[in-house]
Amino acid sequence: MVFQDLLTPLRSQNPLVHCITNYVAMNVAANVVLASGASPAMVHAKEEIADFTPIVGALTLNIGTLSTSWMPSMTLAAQLANDSKVPWVFDPVAHFISAFRKAAAQELLELRPTIIRGNASEIMALAGETGAGKGADSGDTVEAAANAARSLAEQFGAVVAVTGPIDFVTDGSRVARVHGGSPIMPNVTALGCAQTALMGAYAAVGPAYDAAIGALSHFKVAGLRAGSQARGPGSFQMHFLDALASTQPAELAEAVS
Repeated sequence: MVFQDLLTPLRSQNPLVHCITNYVAMNVAANVVLASGASPAMVHAKEEIADFTPIVGALTLNIGTLSTSWMPSMTLAAQLANDSKVPWVFDPVAHFISAFRKAAAQELLELRPTIIRGNASEIMALAGETGAGKGADSGDTVEAAANAARSLAEQFGAVVAVTGPIDFVTDGSRVARVHGGSPIMPNVTALGCAQTALMGAYAAVGPAYDAAIGALSHFKVAGLRAGSQARGPGSFQMHFLDALASTQPAELAEAVS
């Protein structure tokens, strides 16, 4: 099965995606996952993790609004996902801005996520390189992060997705680039975090490399269509959700080289 074919089982199986994500992204991510055909669950309490994580299709962890109370939930969920062979996606949002965040990102990275998704500056810093990121915004090009992505993939056995105008995906040996989207997208909050949640939905129904490409191409195709209809960031969100829901599997292949 190739990446574009994963959209069909995603919609027919409606996998449950466990999203431990940030406050800003919760609503956006839930709507993106629903519009694409999967089922989101925003379960954060540590007391629920042991019962919930082993039964989901995939787990996604996002440290955008990291707090001390959330870290035990994240680490426990990652450990249980590994034990239960549940794929999980790690989004190391702005992990370089504080010692607390750096330590949290490293702890989660050592648990060996299935997929790591971040912007160029986040991926470069995660690999130990110096980047030019400012908060959650990247100050580096996607191509500048390509070697860092390969290094992370090889070291941790993960698929690494670097997002930007042209996304870059690697498992350490294979490489894909995903084109499309809209220049409006960076002006709509939490779309990147929502993409991480969608990547979890794809990972629930297929291999990690294909899942990463599938989720990225779904975003690019829907973003391109929404951008052609939107009058600005507000109307873009409406058109984007509609486009996610109407995108067909064959369209995904058009975005990838």
